[in-house]
Amino acid sequence: MNILVTGGTGYIGSHTVVELLNKGHSVVIVDNLSNSKIETLDKIKEITEKKVKFYKIDVTEEEKLEEVFTDNKFEGIIHFAGFKAVGESVKKPLMYYYNNLVSTMILVKLAEKYSVNKFVFSSSATVYGDNEVPFVETMKLLETTNPYGETKAMSERILKDIAKEDLNFSAILLRYFNPVGAHKSGLIGELPSGIPNNLMPYISQVASGKLEKLRVFGNDYDTIDGTGVRDYIHVVDLAKGHVAAIEKSKSGTSIYNLGSGRGTSVLELIKAFENANNLKIPYEIVERRSGDIAKCYADASKAKKELDWETELGIYDMCKDTWKFEKNNK
Repeated sequence: MNILVTGGTGYIGSHTVVELLNKGHSVVIVDNLSNSKIETLDKIKEITEKKVKFYKIDVTEEEKLEEVFTDNKFEGIIHFAGFKAVGESVKKPLMYYYNNLVSTMILVKLAEKYSVNKFVFSSSATVYGDNEVPFVETMKLLETTNPYGETKAMSERILKDIAKEDLNFSAILLRYFNPVGAHKSGLIGELPSGIPNNLMPYISQVASGKLEKLRVFGNDYDTIDGTGVRDYIHVVDLAKGHVAAIEKSKSGTSIYNLGSGRGTSVLELIKAFENANNLKIPYEIVERRSGDIAKCYADASKAKKELDWETELGIYDMCKDTWKFEKNNK
C-alpha cells in the first residue's frame, strides 16, 4: 500500500514509518516539524535503506495538503499529527481544540474526496476518563479529564459518524497507552523540545545530567505506592500495532486498545530504569498535576484476537533502549 503518514517524523510516527517500510509498504510523510527534526528522515533511511517522500506542511493548511493528495495516490492514511501534552492542553485549550480537530476534519474531507478509505487514527486511553481499570473498548466513556483527551474523543466521534454515512470507509481508532522506549539501533526515539512532558524522557534526561532531578507528581493516589500507575508500551510494539491495523482494516469503525495490559507505577518505573542501566535517578515528590488520574492500563485482548497483535518487549527493553537513544543524542 501507499500510505500517507501525518506527523511521520515524530516519535511514534517515525517508528511506524520504519515498520511500514519493513513490511514493504510505500510511505509519504507530512509533518510541520513543530515537535520533530528533519534529520529523522536520514535516520529512517539508515535503518531501512529506503527513502520516503516528505512534505513540510501543517495538516490544518487544507490547500497545501490537497496538493499532496493530487500528487500521490494513497490507499491508506495514518494520522499522528497533533499536539499531545496533557498539562499544556489544560493551559492552552483553544490551541489544542483548533489544531487537533481541524487537522482531523481536513484529512477526512480529503480522504473522502480522493477515495482513500482506510483511516487509522492515533487516539489515546485518555478518552476513557477516570474509569475503572482495566480499560476495555466496550466500556462507556466518562468525561475526559483534560482538553487533550477531549480532542481525541471528539475526533473519534467525527470518524465514527463518517463511517456510518460512508459504508466503504474504514475508521480504525487506536487507543494507546504510554509509549516509551526507542528503536534498538538508538537512531530514533523520543526527543522532546525543552523540558519533557512525558515520564520516560524526563528520567533519561535526569540520568544524562541534562536535568537535575525528576519531579514526581503526587504520591497520595490510591495505588500500590501512592504514585500514578500507567500501562507502558514499547514504541516499536506500538508501531507494529499500526501496521497490523491498516493491513487488517475492514469497513466501519474498529476500536482497539494498544497496551501491555499491565500497570506500572512511577516509582516502579524509576527503579526499573535504575536496575536496567545501573544508574541512580534523583527525584522529588511534588503536587499532583492537573488532568492526571490514578490508574490507567489496558485490556488488550481484542487487538490480540482480531489483529493478531500483542506486545513483545517489556519494561527492561523500554528502559535499555531509552537510555541507548539518550546517550546517542546527547
